[in-house]
Amino acid sequence: MADPIPAAGPTAPAGAPTPWAPAKDELVLYRSAALVDCADGVDGAIRPGMTVVVRGSVIEAVLPDASVTAELIDAAESVDLSGRYVLAGLIDTHQHLATPPNREQAQAWLRRQVFGGVTAIRDMADDLRQISDLTRATLVGEIPGPDIAYSALMAGPGFFADPRTWQVSQGLEPGGLPWMKAIDSASDIPTDVTLARGTSAVAVKIYADLPSDLIERITAEAQRQGLLVWAHAAVFPTRPSQVVAAGVDSISHAQMLGYELAGDGELSTYAGKRPAMPTVPAGNPVPEIAGLFAQMRERGTILDATVSMWTSVETEGRPTREADRRAAVGLTAQAHRAGVDISTGTDYETPAADPYPSLHRELLFLAEEVGMSPIQVLRSATLVGARALGQQDVMGTIEPGKLANLLVLNADPTADIRNIGRIEFVLKRGRRFCRDDRPAGGARTSDAAPKG
Repeated sequence: MADPIPAAGPTAPAGAPTPWAPAKDELVLYRSAALVDCADGVDGAIRPGMTVVVRGSVIEAVLPDASVTAELIDAAESVDLSGRYVLAGLIDTHQHLATPPNREQAQAWLRRQVFGGVTAIRDMADDLRQISDLTRATLVGEIPGPDIAYSALMAGPGFFADPRTWQVSQGLEPGGLPWMKAIDSASDIPTDVTLARGTSAVAVKIYADLPSDLIERITAEAQRQGLLVWAHAAVFPTRPSQVVAAGVDSISHAQMLGYELAGDGELSTYAGKRPAMPTVPAGNPVPEIAGLFAQMRERGTILDATVSMWTSVETEGRPTREADRRAAVGLTAQAHRAGVDISTGTDYETPAADPYPSLHRELLFLAEEVGMSPIQVLRSATLVGARALGQQDVMGTIEPGKLANLLVLNADPTADIRNIGRIEFVLKRGRRFCRDDRPAGGARTSDAAPKG
């Protein structure tokens, strides 16, 4: 008779070491902090003299210092945050950690992200065999890194000639895999969505070469099964207004919104799309797109703008696509003024020599180029990011019951968004990541290009 499976507990095999594990049951008081409340995106929303009570990996209470009892002080570790500014952990809503898979590089990116204040990321389709393991490893603390919410990809059959689909399907054939699925009118969409769910993806990403009726069917089925739907702003031949009308939860790449103005012939296929968008200066709204933004605001569709990605290609030694950059800036500015929620996605990583992850560039770009105020940018990087991940119940604001994901700064980020780099330490699920203790290592310069 075979030996029984060991029960969980001290006699079970220990498994791999977890030096970065979330905090267990420790009670810690983070006292005398100035809390940056980004929830409303209103300037001046700073609450000085506040204590955040953290038990293990969860925020137990948020109190004025004067309300903290002597009994609570005696029962807990106290960390004095006088002169520090505290906000919810940052969220990057557009990353690709495994296109192609490179475990050493991915771990370096994740390490730099969490020490740079990023406590959660949205992985927008990759080789999920590696992504699922990285997700587990950062969650249990085998490696340092943010939490990862990831998607399975669906696209029309023609898209799977793209070499990236082969990079993320090595050993198998793309288009027939749960995380990389070709969809046409004959597809069994309920089964395809169920298989996507089986990868532990939290969303389906709709990428390219799908007509609007199929996007509607995928979206309805995915949401019925409890998955989010993330899509490119233009899916070819489907234009942005049709993608939004299908009911997707978020759309990516602001410059793609310009395809709303394209002729039908320019929307035929993803591979055949024209490379440049119309020039759209930030101060000159495009009237023809106003209805699209009104539709997004009404539906609550999030724009994952990825505006700074058009500067990242310089790290490859290639010229910046200036027309795309101007379009991304102008259309994001117009969307913001129209009341559309903007999330802070990047779609690239900075070179190894950069001490901060790409999200810092995105925040700076949104403030300096798009014209969002620092507090509006911080709201996008916290609360809106949590909504994009479908995890607003557990992250994105500093509230009792939410994860203890905090960014502690020694300067006011609402006075100058550049102060987001003045990090003293990061709290991720109650675990402290002190900036001065960060390990060396980052991304290779040649791998810092946008992925899509």
